[in-house]
Amino acid sequence: MKATETINADLPIGTISRHIYGHFAEHLGRCIYEGIWVGEDSAIPNTQGIRNDVLEALKKLDIPVLRWPGGCFADEYHWKDGVGPRESRKRMVNTHWGGVVENNHFGTHEFLALCELLGCEPYICGNLGSGTVQEMQEWVEYMTFDGESPMANWRKENGRDKPWRLKYFGVGNENWGCGGSMRPEYYADEYRRYQTYVRNYGGNRIYKIACGSNTADYHWTETLMKQAGSHMDGLSLHYYTVPGNWENKGAATEFNEAEWFATMRKSLYMDELITRHAAIMDRYDPEKRVGMIVDEWGTWYRVEEGTNPGFLYQQNTLRDALVAGLHFHIFHRHCDRVHMANIAQTVNVLQAMVLTEGAKMLLTPTYHVFEMFKVHQDAEALAVHTDADSYRNGNEAIPQVSVSASRRDGKTHISLCNVHPGEAAQVSLRLRGLSAAPKVSARILTSGEMNAHNTFERPDALAPQAFDGFANVSQEGLAVQLPPMSVAVLELS
Repeated sequence: MKATETINADLPIGTISRHIYGHFAEHLGRCIYEGIWVGEDSAIPNTQGIRNDVLEALKKLDIPVLRWPGGCFADEYHWKDGVGPRESRKRMVNTHWGGVVENNHFGTHEFLALCELLGCEPYICGNLGSGTVQEMQEWVEYMTFDGESPMANWRKENGRDKPWRLKYFGVGNENWGCGGSMRPEYYADEYRRYQTYVRNYGGNRIYKIACGSNTADYHWTETLMKQAGSHMDGLSLHYYTVPGNWENKGAATEFNEAEWFATMRKSLYMDELITRHAAIMDRYDPEKRVGMIVDEWGTWYRVEEGTNPGFLYQQNTLRDALVAGLHFHIFHRHCDRVHMANIAQTVNVLQAMVLTEGAKMLLTPTYHVFEMFKVHQDAEALAVHTDADSYRNGNEAIPQVSVSASRRDGKTHISLCNVHPGEAAQVSLRLRGLSAAPKVSARILTSGEMNAHNTFERPDALAPQAFDGFANVSQEGLAVQLPPMSVAVLELS
């Protein structure tokens, strides 16, 4: 297979917001408890109750923003139950995810401490589904008000004198479904009411995010932009890549080429979704003031055998790494509208970065793509023109090669994905706008097996390696021999 990719190094198309590389941690399964939080008394080494191995791994990703506490959990979460002495915090049943008891030991203070340790922005999702306007208003006051007030005084009593800086706040989650089964017209009015009381205190300025569409519900986007667009800073979009259907999602590690192909094809559907939702947003917001917030995305398979079905624990393979790479390339192309994206989820849930088992931890193939691609954060996206063959399966076809490029700090980075499981790709990279022949270095993530993945017995079975599969480097370009099923990043300096 051959492909020609023309990269216009002198033609930036916009800035790739670092928040596109955001994450999501919900009170779901073993994401928070066991995955992130073990408590100060745990034998697992920790900092303020947060396990050190996970913390150090996540730091290496330069995580820009972390969404919490949900998800569906957010619209049954009452924040006051999660502050104060842990031994006296109210226990609750997590009705959405496994029916387990939630002890509320990981609450506002613990989450914001995690964000400080990671050096990332907190993105808090407020309870519009089962909560009150007063409850939401008081939460924002508790976190951000620097003065004399009941909530600020309570925060100080609980050990935090100065307020936190909070930029991102979601006014509800999936209010078309688990967040209240609302019609868009009703939610638009509720959003307008609730967001009124999400106030800016002192120098803190909140970026208000409205609940957006479930996949292709364009009527929802139209209604929200028309009735509430002037009251929001961001509008969310949720889409999961499911190779089968919701009743039979398919397995995470046991799949054939038809399922591989379906996963790639459905990943690419994200481009159509963003294009069509953005076109609606453009009609009401031609200046692109309102950001698209893709705050739930990723693969969703059957849970691993023997695990709680409500915990959504699945393995993570090379297939997931390709899914991540394809999504990032789509987000880059739409960087004029997509301000943030948050993969679901950070630890032990769905398309996770990290899996844990007791004191053991491993990094997933998806983690490695996030680490390789972090060079794109806040870089200038470059225009790329593609002329490539297709990958065909039956009567369907998708592009075999996906390419994205960006420029930052005098360096150009080119990321490439070859989604074909059996054919290499001869990629001719034509470079426009360079002043001299570049120095090239590269890394690649690949394997000879479609379901290659890391286990606790072999945690480094799949990891990035140095890549030298390029030749004929000149000011005009270079040739790359891209193996099947591979994700590569080239650095040109």
